[in-house]
Amino acid sequence: MAHQLLLYFGKTLSAFTYKELVMILVGLGLIYLAVVKDFEPNLLLSMGFGTILVNIPFSSALDQLVDGKLSEGALSLLFNLGIATELFPLLIFIAVGAMCDFSPLISNPRMFVFGLAAQGGIFLTMGLALLMGFDINEAASIGIIGAADGPTSIYVSNRFAPHLLGPISVAAYTYMALVPLIQPPVIKLLTTRSERAMRMTYVQRDVSRFKLIAFPIVITVAASIVAPPSAALIGFLMFGNLLRVSGVTERLSQAAQNELANIVTILLGFTIAATMTGERFVNPSTLLIISMGLVAFVLDTACGILMAKGLNLFLPKHLKVNPMVGAAGISAFPMSARTIQKLGQEADPGNFLLMHAVGANVSGQIGSVLAGGLLLALLS
Repeated sequence: MAHQLLLYFGKTLSAFTYKELVMILVGLGLIYLAVVKDFEPNLLLSMGFGTILVNIPFSSALDQLVDGKLSEGALSLLFNLGIATELFPLLIFIAVGAMCDFSPLISNPRMFVFGLAAQGGIFLTMGLALLMGFDINEAASIGIIGAADGPTSIYVSNRFAPHLLGPISVAAYTYMALVPLIQPPVIKLLTTRSERAMRMTYVQRDVSRFKLIAFPIVITVAASIVAPPSAALIGFLMFGNLLRVSGVTERLSQAAQNELANIVTILLGFTIAATMTGERFVNPSTLLIISMGLVAFVLDTACGILMAKGLNLFLPKHLKVNPMVGAAGISAFPMSARTIQKLGQEADPGNFLLMHAVGANVSGQIGSVLAGGLLLALLS
């Protein structure tokens, strides 16, 4: 028995390839980012451990031959049930919707323009990917990293380029966590200190219960008409929000924000790892995809800022917008809004931009879903 175990141990060690060893290091790196740096720990920890698991030779986590028959591994089964069917990203959207407070946007609807403008990086990066030699579906999947919205990135890339799901997911969630590091240099490059110190008056307006309930319904119908393939994405997001604002489903809202979010996040991160094998992941295109994901975030930030500056050319003085608020139009909620508030107070300690930035930030959540729906509509 001991001899057989030694032989099997030796067989396993000899079966390791350099690509699998690289991916095990990648898995350890993701765990380091989650535990030590606190970057998206709920997802990166699961993803990192799963990456290690699937890159061990003869692992039962993935499909393998047993007595001449293909046996479906645990992660392969979860992937086929939750990712291939698009179920996990949609369930996450219910949880995200239940967590979002759209009242700052409803009370200041002009912030919605920044949630749309900041998605420009998606389409600019898509064009860049086409120039790099990726096909149209792969380019759309790479561009959607700029949505700064993990579930949307997974949903779209799984539809168009499932073989790129691993690097796209890693890039989307890692850069979301790095927004406080990515956005400030771009903002400071495109704005002056006086612009960053610009104050905006915020008037607290009560939002009626009717408006809170009508908002998710109207947005769902309108978005589904504009881009029918986005109906599931926007519908699940807005259903989660309806649970929050209806006033009669507090228990369900709390379950969506807590139990549902926690369970699906564990399964989502762990299951994405099924695509992060050495054979799929370790190649030059992976580094290119991850690099273009960073470009997408930078371009999103720049588009939001430039839109705010453009509007200020035509707005009266009392309605002018601090250009940084435009940068909050990306979907990385609430990291981007907090970053804008911090930069505003660096320029002027008495500056308070948080509520304006939150309005732009939650509008970015809607904008990213619309952008994903438009890609699905145009390319399906």
